[in-house]
Amino acid sequence: MHFSQFLQFLFSGLTVGSTYALAALGFTLIYNASQVINFAQGEFIMLGGMLAVYFSLQGWPLPVVMLLAIALPALVGILLEKLAIEPVKGAEPITLIIITIGASLVIRGLVQVFLGKGTFGLPPFSGDQPIEIGGATLLPQSLWVMGVTGLVVVALWFFFAKTLLGKAMLATSFNRMAAQMVGINVQWILLLSFAMSAALGALGGILITPITLTSYDVGVMLGLKGFVAAVLGGMGSGLGAVVGGLLVGVLEAFGAGYISSAYKDAMPFVLILFILFFMPRGLFGGQATDRV
Repeated sequence: MHFSQFLQFLFSGLTVGSTYALAALGFTLIYNASQVINFAQGEFIMLGGMLAVYFSLQGWPLPVVMLLAIALPALVGILLEKLAIEPVKGAEPITLIIITIGASLVIRGLVQVFLGKGTFGLPPFSGDQPIEIGGATLLPQSLWVMGVTGLVVVALWFFFAKTLLGKAMLATSFNRMAAQMVGINVQWILLLSFAMSAALGALGGILITPITLTSYDVGVMLGLKGFVAAVLGGMGSGLGAVVGGLLVGVLEAFGAGYISSAYKDAMPFVLILFILFFMPRGLFGGQATDRV
């Protein structure tokens, strides 16, 4: 009985942790490219879920729904960089943080006006017949969340390790001035990093909506937990973002299951205080946050 309960909490934690990992990867992409901590990241997760609900209600097939619900937030990410970040180039970090918080309020307000204040759900991608493993049940949608997150991590590794564009993004994150001097279009790289970050967040939102439902205000907590995951892993570390996301999800699930669900949302913040007290650079932040 106890082992099946343990497994149940683990499955739950890994599922939601995968969403946090995608959010944390979004934070990491933008931080590496521009040193901006983008607190509108949670709104991209919400946008993905809300747009997927809207387009699926139009009766469109799932692949089209997913494509549009990822592409539109990516476009919003580009607009955020172009209209809000680029005009204040070289501003203090705190100014940029306030701008991204302002952008998140604008996005949330627009969604509230145009898509409504209600709570919405999506049908599961491949049925809702639970799979039993070791006495615990796993929803097919959880496999989608974890599987797609795994594929995204592999795709991002390939992109950064094997493609010219990925290497240009890495070069920009390491030393923007040097990247500019060898002919890399740094401004274009920044736009791309915002678009990719928004797309990652939106994908997480689409995948998790059939399990947790969505509404115009879910982005606040999801974004904060993604930020906790990014800092926990070491801000700027891709591997750290993934490990941090899964760790936050699992600890949250175990905290809710074994202690009290009342503390579920507090667990990540207690964890970040504990980690930063003993490891100020996060779990994998040794070299990743050094800047030339």
